[in-house]
Amino acid sequence: MTLESITRFLAEDSSPFELKGSLFTLTVMHLRKTDWDAVAYHLAQKVRQAPGFFNNIPVVIDLQALGSDATIDFGELFNLLRRQGMIPVGVRNGAAQLQTAAVRAGFAVLPENRSLASKPNDKANSAPAKHNKIIHQPIRSGQQIYAPDGDLILLGPISVGAEVLADGNIHVYGTLRGRALAGVKGDTEARIFCSKLEAELVSIAGRYRTIEALEPENRNTPVQLYLSEDRLIISPL
Repeated sequence: MTLESITRFLAEDSSPFELKGSLFTLTVMHLRKTDWDAVAYHLAQKVRQAPGFFNNIPVVIDLQALGSDATIDFGELFNLLRRQGMIPVGVRNGAAQLQTAAVRAGFAVLPENRSLASKPNDKANSAPAKHNKIIHQPIRSGQQIYAPDGDLILLGPISVGAEVLADGNIHVYGTLRGRALAGVKGDTEARIFCSKLEAELVSIAGRYRTIEALEPENRNTPVQLYLSEDRLIISPL
């Protein structure tokens, strides 16, 4: 190619793709032990509770709880997750040698998670403004609505098979079916409020309950959901 043709090629918008940064909500597995039989058993139990939720869901493995001398067979871990229908995409935290082994096995290494808590002396200055999202229409099956950096306020019903997510609280002024996940970036102070609870799955900061685990007295009634001592609590409004 001549210099002229190279210049012309670079000037044209001829690329078959475009790379851009984006934001996704990912499920994180906080790995505490490397007993694969135990991991497989407990993972199968979780999947049985909410099979549709975990099907083809991308998963990040957090290695922070493992010691610096830990060893991991990432190939076995990959196969274990795939057998349950999950798609492992990467790791975060953990010792350098674990991250190196993960990369060799084909995992990506994600940035370390940051604490949501601000320092007391700069909290007022550094707290980001909330960007709440209000949705007037019903959320139909197959739709996903996400409110980053704020609350999600839904004025209509949420259908079975729909998914609503928020970094902050979720308010539903209709029947909540489908899945609702609040505090998806780890905000343990987030809450879910709804006029009528019939959800397939509810979650706050990664702690979740399925419809099978809901007490009968909490179904079809106005409730709020919140975390207390790391447990997901449902109480009437």
